[in-house]
Amino acid sequence: MSAVLDHHDDHAHDHPHGWRRWLYATNHKDIGTMYLWFSFAMFLVGGCNALLLRAELFQPGLQLVNPEFFNSLTTMHGLVMVFGAIMPAFVGFANWQIPLMIGASDMAFARMNNFSFWLLPPAASLLVLSYFVPGGAPAAGWTVYAPLSVQMGPGMDLGIFALHIMGASSIMGSINIVTTILNMRAPGMTLMKMPLFIWTWLITAYLLIAVMPVLAGAITMLLTDRHFGTNFFNAAGGGDPVMYQHIFWFFGHPEVYILILPAFGIVSEIIPTFSRKRLFGYSSMVYATASIAILSFVVWAHHMYTTGMPVTGQLFFMYATMLIAVPTGVKVFNWLATMWRGAMTFETPMLFAVGFIFVFTMGGLTGIVLSMAPLDIQLHDTYYVVAHFHYTMVAGSLFAIFAGTYYWLPKWTGHMYDEGMGKLHFWLTLIFFNLTFFPMHFLGLAGMPRRYADYPMQFADFNMVATVSAFGFGLSQLVFLAVIIKCIKGGAKAADKPWEGAHGLEWTLPSPAPYHTFETPPIVK
Repeated sequence: MSAVLDHHDDHAHDHPHGWRRWLYATNHKDIGTMYLWFSFAMFLVGGCNALLLRAELFQPGLQLVNPEFFNSLTTMHGLVMVFGAIMPAFVGFANWQIPLMIGASDMAFARMNNFSFWLLPPAASLLVLSYFVPGGAPAAGWTVYAPLSVQMGPGMDLGIFALHIMGASSIMGSINIVTTILNMRAPGMTLMKMPLFIWTWLITAYLLIAVMPVLAGAITMLLTDRHFGTNFFNAAGGGDPVMYQHIFWFFGHPEVYILILPAFGIVSEIIPTFSRKRLFGYSSMVYATASIAILSFVVWAHHMYTTGMPVTGQLFFMYATMLIAVPTGVKVFNWLATMWRGAMTFETPMLFAVGFIFVFTMGGLTGIVLSMAPLDIQLHDTYYVVAHFHYTMVAGSLFAIFAGTYYWLPKWTGHMYDEGMGKLHFWLTLIFFNLTFFPMHFLGLAGMPRRYADYPMQFADFNMVATVSAFGFGLSQLVFLAVIIKCIKGGAKAADKPWEGAHGLEWTLPSPAPYHTFETPPIVK
């Protein structure tokens, strides 16, 4: 017996402390925390790129940066935000919540989990370092279209290497998530009893495994075109520059759903909690999520209406794209039906979740506009497109990340965050976001092209509004940082079930809710 105890004591000393705790982390909570902090750091880096862009666009004429550097800023802003900020943030949520929500002890492959995180900081460093090599950072847009990207300096090679490493990290993380969800659920938790967040991540992980190798293929072909004399994308050598676009968007369109499906999952956890009702239409939500994922593979060329595709091709991609609006509409309907006649309270997570529904739906509507080939040919590569995808990415993914952070912070830290500061963060973010990106619809409709460092005087007023608001939006995120740090350092101790105990409403309702006034908790028959 004493030998067992001695062995147990030795084992207690094995738990690393200080920097070793993080470097050698195999605990899903520690790894989730590292993902979240890494993504926030990248969010600030990508945000600074964007603010420099907006400062240049504050008024017509060239003020701060030369056009080449401006192009580098747009490229780096896109790459850092997509691969450095949003994706790792959702993987952080996955690491923290999946084992807890399915009753598993940890993720399936703990060492691989550690490795998939520690690939990210070197990759991010390569991206940022590309600013300092001859010729500067990649300046071909986040899509790195050939043939432009074939002509760039060595910064492009660093970018390609960084994307490869981040892709490897994503694939490993996804294999881990799929294995954990399929093999490690608590007894009795069938697939159709899993929380919606788990479903959205299972589907997202399959998408990642399917499309990350496609991106790797595209950028590897780019690399061989650059250095080894191949002519995949060089028309003079028998290649085809449009082929790059086909391969890239076959990855790129499922990728935008990879960035939004986990957000759907988070919102589907939060809305029922603060409506105090079960989620309306659970199974239809699962099927809608799967439909969106499947359809995402057959719509890629709606990014390419202006490449001279035959009209029959345009029609197919137009109708297929419009079809995605159906399962997406089902989800929005179900969230609204969940809130309908619920006993709603509006703490910060709920504010961000409702804000998400409102603003993401606007992004979806402009998406339907852009799906129509004749309209898209006019609006392609204008600020209308920039407005559209920021309404889905920022107001979609980012709002859901904020909502989920506030929702689970008491669980993660053991403390309640400052509700007043949380609400301040929400209102500043919502108002400045809309003031930044809504005017871009008008700029795009008036014909202002994106990725231009200068513009005619007619676009000056809306650009001025967008720039000032963008700085407001950026600075508002410092409130978020303050809330997080204050919460980690201490604060009111969180209850075991922080969102039930807060209002004495420790009851659940069947759906739909019985008739009652909301002064007293209803009697559930």
